[in-house]
Amino acid sequence: MTNAADKYSSIRLDNQLCFPLYACAKEVVRLYRKPLGKLGLTYTQYIVMMVFWEYGGMTEKELGKIVHLDSGTLAPLLKRLEKQGLVIRTRPESNENKLYIALTEKGEKLKEEALHVPEEMSGCIRLSGEELTSLKNLLDKMMVMMEETK
Repeated sequence: MTNAADKYSSIRLDNQLCFPLYACAKEVVRLYRKPLGKLGLTYTQYIVMMVFWEYGGMTEKELGKIVHLDSGTLAPLLKRLEKQGLVIRTRPESNENKLYIALTEKGEKLKEEALHVPEEMSGCIRLSGEELTSLKNLLDKMMVMMEETK
């Protein structure tokens, strides 16, 4: 027989995986503010810029798929990056519905300045290299599994 306390254990904050994930993500983003402030980027803009530095130009849809953001979130972010002179957005005449985004020369040069960010962040999460690798692998596995359920 279960008592009243057991009945509600599934909705106790201490028993949730989502809460520590949320709290840690929020804290990590907060820690990124200082090094990213030197680049004039928000955390989400930094993620988008890393994608462009790695893969080059692409459509907004392709970018959204990689960074798990929808057009409603990406559109204003890309407009701000364009206003900063870091990207250029174009619509091909052949398909006006597609939005293609590419780095400008200024955006490409920012890549060099961004090299300090991982260095500054390296001491912020005090886990061993093995623990960090393990955590990243588990989170990657979770993302794949969640994508499969969409």
